[in-house]
Amino acid sequence: MNKTTAKENNNPNTPQKEKIKGVFSTQVLMKIGTGTTQRKTIQKSYWFAQELDDGTIEIQPLNVNYVPSGPKKQISKEDFLDKFSPEPEFYVQTVYPKMRELTKTIARAERHRQRGETYSAEFEYKNALKIDEENIRANFGLGLTYLERGDKEKAKDVFERLVKLDAAFEEEHKHLFNEFGINLRKQKMYDEAVRYYNRALELTKDDEHLHYNIARAYFGLNKIDKVVEHLKQALSLNPDFEEAKKFMEYLKKKGFIK
Repeated sequence: MNKTTAKENNNPNTPQKEKIKGVFSTQVLMKIGTGTTQRKTIQKSYWFAQELDDGTIEIQPLNVNYVPSGPKKQISKEDFLDKFSPEPEFYVQTVYPKMRELTKTIARAERHRQRGETYSAEFEYKNALKIDEENIRANFGLGLTYLERGDKEKAKDVFERLVKLDAAFEEEHKHLFNEFGINLRKQKMYDEAVRYYNRALELTKDDEHLHYNIARAYFGLNKIDKVVEHLKQALSLNPDFEEAKKFMEYLKKKGFIK
């Protein structure tokens, strides 16, 4: 099947609508060579697509291992139906098994990490990244594994990957995002923490918790002016933000600010 049934309709007499979900392809006519040697060829690309609640279609390209990877984008249903062709057999026989394999590998890695088995976790996260090097859960998991093990150099390599991935800072990954930032601070990687949270701010300007976390990272660097600047921004977004108010009171009590 290349479609999935939408939520049940409360009226039993109304037929259920099916939402678009599965693998689709697009084709582009390409010209190769020049002059008398020029020839035309069709380039076929594969995409994982699913219909959102508002009716738009979210598409994500498949990578060389045939799993959805990289940035997602949304297009209108009209545009989608005009340009995309369903590939149900390819989805069932190739893509879905690969997606299941990836999901199971990450689940094994996360179980190992939760049990403190960092080397087994590292092995499984790396296996997942062989399938999808941009997988957010696998990158965060591997980074957290290194941070929990105190391996700062390897953690820095993962950090460099994560700050370049917009998807790392999306709402669905908020839990991992927060955990990673906390662990950067615990390892006294304050410069990385500042860069990490500033990267998130580029995508989300009005999050008081981000400003608070940046303030804490700057405090580790002893940049009090920056600490105050971000605490003020946090409190301007949420005047009742207790942690930010307590931080300001602490700075005053210790004589950092008047």
